[in-house]
Amino acid sequence: MILNRNVSRLEAFSDAIFGFAATLLVVSLEPPASYQELVANVRGFAAFAFSFATLVLLWAVHNAYFRRYEIEDATTIVLNAVFLFVVVFYVYPLRYAMTTATAYFLGGIVPLPLEPLTNAQLANMFALYGIGWTAAFACVALMYLHARRRRDVLGLDDLAAYDAGTHACHYAMFVLVGLVSVALALGEVGVRYGVPGHAYVLLGPSCWWNGARRARGRAARATADGSRAPAAAAATLTS
Repeated sequence: MILNRNVSRLEAFSDAIFGFAATLLVVSLEPPASYQELVANVRGFAAFAFSFATLVLLWAVHNAYFRRYEIEDATTIVLNAVFLFVVVFYVYPLRYAMTTATAYFLGGIVPLPLEPLTNAQLANMFALYGIGWTAAFACVALMYLHARRRRDVLGLDDLAAYDAGTHACHYAMFVLVGLVSVALALGEVGVRYGVPGHAYVLLGPSCWWNGARRARGRAARATADGSRAPAAAAATLTS
C-alpha cells in the first residue's frame, strides 16, 4: 500500500537531485539556427527522450518506496545517498548509450556524426551502462530489505513484511539482469549487434515469475489468516 502523506526533507532533497540529473540530459537550450542544427536537435531529442524515460523510471521506483515506508534512519539515508550519487553518475553513460542506440536505429533516417566505435569501446559503453543500472537497483533492493528488517518499527504486519521482501526480490531481478549485461559486455559477446543491451528483455520473464510467486504467497497468507480468525474467535468464546 502506498501512503498519502507530506513530502519529507529527504524526499525533497532527492527530488532536487533528480531535477539536476534531468537538467544534465537536456539536448540544447538554444533554438536551431539552420536546418542542419534542427536535424541534429531532432536526433538529440530522441536520445534525450529515451534517457529521460529511464530517469523517470528510477524516480518512480524511488518515490514508491518512500510512499510505502516512512523511514529515515541512518541506513536509509546512506542507501539513498548512494542511490542518488549513482543516478547523477549514471546520466552520462545513459545519454551516450541512448545516443549510440539512436545512431544505430536511425542512422538510415537521420544523418549521425558519431564516430564508429570499436568492439572494445562498445563493450565498455555497455559495461558502464550496466554498472550504473545494477548499482542503482541494488540500492533499491537493499532499501526494501532494510524496511522488512525494521518491520516492527514501521508497524508492518506479516503480509506487508512479505510484500517488502518480494519487492526486494523484484529489484534484485533488475540487478541480476544488469550483471548479465555487464558480463556479456566485458566478454565482448555480440557487442557489435547489441547483445548486452538485448539482455534487458530478460526483465520481462524474470519479473513475471517473481510477480506470480508473490501472488501465490499473498494468497496463501490471506487463506492462513482467514483460517486462524475463526479459531481465535472460538478460543475467545470458550475461555
